[in-house]
Amino acid sequence: MPRSLLPEAIEKYALSLARESDVQASLREETSRLPEAGMRIDADQGAFLSLLVSAIGARRAVEIGTFTGYSAISIASALPADGRLVCCDISEEWTGIAKRYWKEAGLDTRIELRLAPALDTLNDLLAKDGEGSVDFVFIDADKTGYDAYYEACLKLLRRNGLIAIDNTLWGGAVAEEGKGDADTEALKALNLKIADDARVESSLLTIGDGVTLVRKK
Repeated sequence: MPRSLLPEAIEKYALSLARESDVQASLREETSRLPEAGMRIDADQGAFLSLLVSAIGARRAVEIGTFTGYSAISIASALPADGRLVCCDISEEWTGIAKRYWKEAGLDTRIELRLAPALDTLNDLLAKDGEGSVDFVFIDADKTGYDAYYEACLKLLRRNGLIAIDNTLWGGAVAEEGKGDADTEALKALNLKIADDARVESSLLTIGDGVTLVRKK
């Protein structure tokens, strides 16, 4: 699965202009050596997430799918000192890498990692903090779970809050006719659903492997 549908020269140019910290650069390099390295986001997308978080003055954020923690650094670094990012993941191995870099970046006090099925964590947040308690959400996990995550996060999200959903172009597979695999079909269905969802405004952006940006009305 390609990380981007852009021509290679243009992608390299965009990446050369993206801001990232030394800690993020080190984490990106370590992650690139993993067999699952294709799951990571890159510096341009990380900078975009930071910009979104800063632009809306977010204080509380949720991330579904943390992997080795690069996106969490991008989000948490844009939160105020008393802000909180709840990271949902199920891998101790990958998030073990993340925790090392969060500490090195001085962001470990802003990040709460919950190793549990994401829907369990989202339902717990709804029960404890209530609807409208979150400013920003980033979804980048199992694609067949995206619809359920989207619905739960819309409840958690405040009015004018943002959800960024990764991999919504899925290497171009969502544009192909005919039935695809379960992940492709789940993304196709969600893309159509969001486009017609009267509860939100949305735009599918061609950043990385596609990022759908959603604003709750």
